[in-house]
Amino acid sequence: MTAIKATLRRLLRAPYSAVLLVGLLVAAVPLVSPERYVLRVMVYVGVNVIIIAGLALLFGYAGQISMGHAAFVGIGAYTSAYLVGPLGMPWLAGVAAGTLLAAAGGLVLALPALRLHGHYLAMATLGFAEIMHVVFREARHITGGNDGLGGIAYPEVAGYAIDTPLGMYLLVWGVAIAVLVVVANIVRSRPGRAMQALHATESGALACGVDTVSLKVRTFAFSAGLAGLGGALYAHSVGFISPTTFGLEQSVILVAMVVVGGTGSLAGPAIAAIALTLLPYADALIPGLSQGTVAVLQDWETDIYGIAMILVVIFAPAGIGGLIRRAWSRQPAGAGEVRT
Repeated sequence: MTAIKATLRRLLRAPYSAVLLVGLLVAAVPLVSPERYVLRVMVYVGVNVIIIAGLALLFGYAGQISMGHAAFVGIGAYTSAYLVGPLGMPWLAGVAAGTLLAAAGGLVLALPALRLHGHYLAMATLGFAEIMHVVFREARHITGGNDGLGGIAYPEVAGYAIDTPLGMYLLVWGVAIAVLVVVANIVRSRPGRAMQALHATESGALACGVDTVSLKVRTFAFSAGLAGLGGALYAHSVGFISPTTFGLEQSVILVAMVVVGGTGSLAGPAIAAIALTLLPYADALIPGLSQGTVAVLQDWETDIYGIAMILVVIFAPAGIGGLIRRAWSRQPAGAGEVRT
């Protein structure tokens, strides 16, 4: 029993704990509830896990905040949808193009903006998001404007159309697990250690020979690329996208997931992404909820995210990841944070 507990503790403290937790979830959901609606909801959850993996790397490890990540999600979604639809490109090519264009957008924004710090950086990313939101509305020949872009094709791999909820579920979560493995490897690598040094103190990282500007730019571009990948998968799974999906509110929700999950952790933000994405669908996923409870959850959804962020910042600065580490290491409530 002691050996099992020690093994679990090591898994939960390592970046690979996110992969373990997500893998267990993926295996369990179709067995517990194979309903089409539940699988569709879990596709949205998987998309957010992909996006959050990149944002957790940027915010939680490199210490750089982005208040406009929904813009990169939109870039990936619209690029892939347009290339695969009107231009007739293969699905994989469209998704790859959406991912790369989002990464390029992150690179363009990062080069000037990441020389800023704190709230100045947050305002720069927020301004970029608002600019892209206007582009999504006004570029009607590509995006459909405020009416949105519909009829987006399902994914097709090797001539086989993935047009069932179970197929999309397996595809999106397969990509999510692959992304988590890649990010976990980055965290454990030399660039990952450099990111953690940057997060702790930029001047200290510079003194150790870390090229902080280059590291910030590469991390931001990689995080934006993952957001674009999530957006492309979202577009092809839903079949319809509109500018309202990629507004400021979505960016705030993404940041809330990372804050609630905990900085310096990959498993915590993944858990928070799952929980907060499922929140609006609680009435369908949890039987027996009263209509009053459902109405509160729907009407106060954004407020609940904000309240959760405030409570975490005040009472659990390390977030969900920190609570898990503390529970398994039996640290006292006032013990310092240990990054995974």
